[in-house]
Amino acid sequence: MLTPRASFAVCFALTTALATTASAQMPPQQPDAKAFKLGSFDIVALHDAQFVRPNDSKIFGVGHSPEEVGEVLKAAGAPTDTVTLSVDALLVKGPKRLILIDTGVGGALQQSLAQAGYKPEDVTDVLITHSHPDHIGGLVKDGKLAFPKAAIRMSSAEWAFAKKNGQLEDIVKTIDGHVKTFKPGANVASGITSVGLKGHTPGHVGFQIVSGKEKLFDIGDTVHSSIISLAKPEWPVSFDNDVADGERNRIDTLKKLAQTNELIFAPHFPFPGVGHIQSDGDRFKWEPTLTSGQ
Repeated sequence: MLTPRASFAVCFALTTALATTASAQMPPQQPDAKAFKLGSFDIVALHDAQFVRPNDSKIFGVGHSPEEVGEVLKAAGAPTDTVTLSVDALLVKGPKRLILIDTGVGGALQQSLAQAGYKPEDVTDVLITHSHPDHIGGLVKDGKLAFPKAAIRMSSAEWAFAKKNGQLEDIVKTIDGHVKTFKPGANVASGITSVGLKGHTPGHVGFQIVSGKEKLFDIGDTVHSSIISLAKPEWPVSFDNDVADGERNRIDTLKKLAQTNELIFAPHFPFPGVGHIQSDGDRFKWEPTLTSGQ
């Protein structure tokens, strides 16, 4: 099993490659934006990129054979030799703020933002679930702030974690002085509360968005694959900094979401990543409420 340091290195290498190369494993990055209402909020799911990784048990199903992983993929009608993940962000428009949750790797995000009718300088706040490069890479463009007028908010534990990772040195240097930290559980904007989600990184959080009686929970990287993470939530994921806590959080969160039927946003599920977690025997399944064709 990979150590936390090795896990971060795998994730960093993967997402850096996404941001800088058009490798054979990365399909063309196509902008996309899907808008919907949540109470008084206008919300837009924004597509940034997607990556395709071989089914080699180095990321998903660590400690299990590619054949075991392949059986799970086959049962869902997916290719058995690869695992595909989307990289997406969420835009929340309130009365006075335009809030972006995560920034992807900086692939097609800004084109998707333009497709939604906004400019980078319109964004007033950027909320970060955690500091892996596929969530903060889009904070910087050409060595400068990609969203020049936005306050950047992440948990204090996550900001401390980011500053210790030399591989993030350039990003940290650029955003330093623009970061405002919070403790999990804090209200970070009107109608948006941070929620601690242990295991993936030391300060990993989700964001609960509430308007009137309507709710949407951005669960960050609690789950990755809409197939494997739900069918086998107990299987280790090499991206998790603390594998045991990551497993507990994944299972506990999925159980709760299946019971409440709460609307969620999962940034690595097939775009636009908005829908519900449902029980499927002793496992779970994904029920999207929006599709890319809508």
